[in-house]
Amino acid sequence: MDRTMRQVLTLVGALLGLFTVFHNREVLKAWPFLVSLGSERLGLLLAAVAGMVVGGLVGLVLGPQLVRWVSLLIAWAEGRLQRTPTQDLMSGAIGLIVGLVIAFLIGVPLGALGIVGELARVAISIACGYVGLSVSVRKKEEFLRPQSWLARVKHRAGNESKPKILDTSVIIDGRIADICQTGFLEGPLVIPGFVLEELRHIADSADVLKRNRGRRGLDILNRIQKELNISVQVYEREVDPALEVDSKLLKLARLMDGKVVTNDFNLNKVAELQGVPVLNINELANAVKPVVLPGEEMVVHVIKDGKEAGQGVGYLDDGTMIVVDGGRKCVGLTVTVLVTSVLQTAAGRMIFAKMKPQTAGIDVIEAR
Repeated sequence: MDRTMRQVLTLVGALLGLFTVFHNREVLKAWPFLVSLGSERLGLLLAAVAGMVVGGLVGLVLGPQLVRWVSLLIAWAEGRLQRTPTQDLMSGAIGLIVGLVIAFLIGVPLGALGIVGELARVAISIACGYVGLSVSVRKKEEFLRPQSWLARVKHRAGNESKPKILDTSVIIDGRIADICQTGFLEGPLVIPGFVLEELRHIADSADVLKRNRGRRGLDILNRIQKELNISVQVYEREVDPALEVDSKLLKLARLMDGKVVTNDFNLNKVAELQGVPVLNINELANAVKPVVLPGEEMVVHVIKDGKEAGQGVGYLDDGTMIVVDGGRKCVGLTVTVLVTSVLQTAAGRMIFAKMKPQTAGIDVIEAR
């Protein structure tokens, strides 16, 4: 195979050398040696033979190396194209074509300027082609997916709900599946590819607790996709490799005009600063908890001491913390208390209470 390739390259080089001689036959007349022969045909024949010999030698010596370089260049370009998303290739090709068409229209009047005009046309073609390619790749979402920017109009008209983009924390939490099952969450659920990748890394962690949390998140996603009657979309395209996961979520939410579903308090605050809508599962859980008013009686089991002197701490069935003033002496007992105030935050709810007068001291409901 290598021998055949060398023969072909030698033949190609010889033909190119012959073509070069005949293409420049007027120039050859200026050579003293050829002029001294006295015969134009003989001089041209010798020049043709010399051109074929030189071209053949160049093709024989440099041809294989040139082919090897071209093969490496083709393999490199093919590898890059295979790793490039199809959406980038389509948008880049369209942008390049548009840029070259604009460059052609601009360069038509420059043809009358001679060599300067030709150089200007080449420079304009390169510049317009690059600009068209670069802009189309950066704006590929809006360019190839008009629904991403038409979603705002559709939402204002009430025809379509905004997509809900799931955070890693809310998937691991698991309550999102129960919320979807109740039908309170409308619109498609979007699961970014980088969130799935983070879940996979957590599920493969050497730490047992992290590994169990990651596997629980994957099980929740399987349940949502297979058991629940709700649209689930996996967003495979890369947003920006240089950003962290939280920043990618916010950028994707702005790009799709969607909402981020999370229970991360810090992500919630950053999203509010950037104007990205957020659905916080913890806020939803706090909103559906029974309303507790100051002065209302409650029964609580005091399990430990509080931070302040004389305080005891207990918990309701839903995990709400109750700080009981004067409850330290009732640790391990179930007592009746009076609610004094309620502190509501995005991170949860705390209830402050005091011992009921008739139960203060030794009167308790149950001792455990």
